[in-house]
Amino acid sequence: MQNFSAFTEETIPQIKLSGKKPSLLLHACCAPCASYVIEYLSDYFNITLFYYNPNISPKSEYDFRLSELNRFISEHPKAKGITVLPCEYNPEEFYFIAKGLEDLKEGQERCKLCYELRLRKTAEAAKKGGFDFFTTTLTISPYKNAAWLNEIGENLMKEFSANYLFSDFKKKNGYKRSIELSKEYNLYRQDFCGCAYSKAQAQSHRLEKTVD
Repeated sequence: MQNFSAFTEETIPQIKLSGKKPSLLLHACCAPCASYVIEYLSDYFNITLFYYNPNISPKSEYDFRLSELNRFISEHPKAKGITVLPCEYNPEEFYFIAKGLEDLKEGQERCKLCYELRLRKTAEAAKKGGFDFFTTTLTISPYKNAAWLNEIGENLMKEFSANYLFSDFKKKNGYKRSIELSKEYNLYRQDFCGCAYSKAQAQSHRLEKTVD
């Protein structure tokens, strides 16, 4: 497997040499996942957060995650100047791509299509907004397939002629740091990815543990 974390580390020295902070449209799914990524990248990029997550259900969960993201932005010193671009909540966009795949476990084909849905919207917005780079916080999670995410990002980079920042943010203790920041800022850490199917799977696991 490719070391996508190394790609990020190779890009940063080039940015330092340029003497200019490029703009980055950073897709964010929630505050815990965004926390370390913001802390890490804010020294090198002018970041705008892109909150596009039609998979999250119900709307109250979607809204609460957005409010936690905004709260973290307002409280973390390295997030100063970062803005959040929230998208209209439209879960039908997710249910359309998930049709016929409802019974699959988390981490299978439905998830890959969900990655593509969210990254495509991010790439479109990055191209339209004239951002220098786009990427996602999703690779911070050990439960997300970084190879899939970077493959999708690379394909979209070619399609839209928009620079994709390759990443595996969980590496170099990134995931560990996100947990530390979540505790420090008392962030809401959900126990499911966001969609109704992952929520049902998480509830099933909790019940199994209770029975055991």
